[in-house]
Amino acid sequence: MKTRTLFAFAAIMTATAVCGSLVSAQNLTSPGNIVAVASESGDFTILVTALKAAGLVETLQGKGPFTVFAPTDEAFKKLPEGTLQDLLKPENIDKLTKILTYHVVPGKVMASDVKTMEAKTVNGQTLNITAGTDGVKINNANVIKTDIPASNGVIHAVDTVILPPAPEKKPGMEKPKDHPAH
Repeated sequence: MKTRTLFAFAAIMTATAVCGSLVSAQNLTSPGNIVAVASESGDFTILVTALKAAGLVETLQGKGPFTVFAPTDEAFKKLPEGTLQDLLKPENIDKLTKILTYHVVPGKVMASDVKTMEAKTVNGQTLNITAGTDGVKINNANVIKTDIPASNGVIHAVDTVILPPAPEKKPGMEKPKDHPAH
């Protein structure tokens, strides 16, 4: 009787281990969306917090596909002291949104597709992508990890928060210098 019980217990434990392995393997082949993958990685907690503050979570959980040049937590920590806290304030959400959407390119661009080029971001501005023997740079940021798969695109980790260029001043919008009032 004890032998049968031990055998049954061993069979149940083996079946549980096999089923658990199948579930784990399935999770590896079916990644979550961009936000889920970023949340689960542990390297992008500040980015996920910023995405929530900017109201961009739902967008990046959408169909896509998207390519996200995702600043790591270490990248956010390189910002001047107080910058991140200031950006997360409700009155600065537009600025935060412009910065975050400057890290997103429509479509799924894998590392093998990258060459020196320009890429239009979802905020309408352009990123400069440079591919060389020393790696890939996105503007002034180094790509430090590539091809992190998501169900709706791909994430490439970068070591610097990429700031969009300041808007160009339109002719005639400058203040006159030392112009006497009439």
